[in-house]
Amino acid sequence: MQAERSMRGRQRARELLVQALYQWQLTDQQSDELLEQFSARTEFLRIDQIYFRELFSAVLCDFKDLDALISEHADRDHDQLDAVSRAVLLLSLSELKGRFEVPAKVVINEAVELAKRYGPTDSFQFINAVLDNVVKQIGRGSELGQA
Repeated sequence: MQAERSMRGRQRARELLVQALYQWQLTDQQSDELLEQFSARTEFLRIDQIYFRELFSAVLCDFKDLDALISEHADRDHDQLDAVSRAVLLLSLSELKGRFEVPAKVVINEAVELAKRYGPTDSFQFINAVLDNVVKQIGRGSELGQA
C-alpha cells in the first residue's frame, strides 16, 4: 500500500514537473519563483514533494547537458521541439541519468504517458525513440531486457 502511494506521488510529481518546466521555457522565470508558485498549488500536497524539488533542481542545473543529449539522439535540435516534448524529455533524461532507483522502463512509460496526455499528436513516439536510444547509450538497456 505504501509503495503504491509512493508511486502515485511520483507520477503526480512528474505531471506537475512537466507543467513547471513548460512554464520555465515560456517565461524564463527564476527557479525559486517557479518553485514557490508550484509549491502553493493545491495539487502540490498530493505529490512526492521531495521528488519534485530534487528533479526540478536537477533539470535546471543540468539542462544544457540534457539538451545536448536530446540533440544527439533526436532527428531535430532541442530548440525545434515543442515546449511540452522538451519538458518531458528534460525530466525523463534527468531521471535516467540520476535516479537509478527508478527502472528505465518506468521512466520511459511515464514519459510516453505524459506525452500522450499533454504533448502534440504522436509526440509520444518521438519521445519513446529518443529515450530508448539514450538508455542504450548510458548503459541502462539491461533494465529493458536488452543485452
